[in-house]
Amino acid sequence: MLRIAVPNKGSLSEPAAAMLREAGYRQRRDSRELVLADPDNDVEFFFLRPRDVAVYVGAGTVDAGITGRDLLLDSGARADEHLPLGFAGSTFRFAAPSGTTTQISELAGKRIATSYNVLVEQYLTSRGIEPAGIVHLDGAVESSVRLGVADVIADVVETGTTLRAAGLEVFGEPILRSEAVLIKRRGEEDPAGLEILTRRLQGVLTARQYVLLDYDVPVRLVEQAVALTPGLESPTVSALHDNDWAAVRAMVPRRETNQVMDALYDVGARAILVTSIHACRL
Repeated sequence: MLRIAVPNKGSLSEPAAAMLREAGYRQRRDSRELVLADPDNDVEFFFLRPRDVAVYVGAGTVDAGITGRDLLLDSGARADEHLPLGFAGSTFRFAAPSGTTTQISELAGKRIATSYNVLVEQYLTSRGIEPAGIVHLDGAVESSVRLGVADVIADVVETGTTLRAAGLEVFGEPILRSEAVLIKRRGEEDPAGLEILTRRLQGVLTARQYVLLDYDVPVRLVEQAVALTPGLESPTVSALHDNDWAAVRAMVPRRETNQVMDALYDVGARAILVTSIHACRL
């Protein structure tokens, strides 16, 4: 039975559960459940603190897990990223009081507050920068400068609103661009069931990124139309009762749906329909 660690709370929890549910796996109905068996799919889920997921995977206690790329790298665990999952995106950056710091090199000799000690240490070491110290905080990192605990912070930045309210501004290149990832133990053969889990999650990602487009088009215009909708392999073109018309079906990127529909209409296609994809295998 494949053992999978899943975040039990926080911004990763609900999206991870939703993706697994879309992939056909059972998920808990009560947030107090810590273990959930899914015998139909031969898996068992363990609901753990997001920061602990990589530790358990690295130790081999569980076979795979879902966590953030930032949490994986900061854990120092013997685990590797196996598949990016496309949600919970964030950017990890340095920030300092407005106008005081503009370059990464200026971090030498400064105190840096963060919740991600390992990640920051590795980043600075790789660039030959030695800070005065790294102050570990579990939260409210943006307040540390005003309270005199640090000179600079390193934290997850989304809109930057919280930083600006604290009188801080980001500088330098991003330390890391993070998102949710599926992880496995480093240096080990893939456990039984991981290939199926991976394929199912890839199917969900594809289903979220594409839609199914159906339309009718005059036979003489088929080549022009399918040039706009090439599909993943090749579109399906079927004859209609009216021999002058053909029906076409193809997958198109969800974000391009309306532009493609407009272009098809201009070519001469009609009865253009869009259908969401629930799941797929490529």
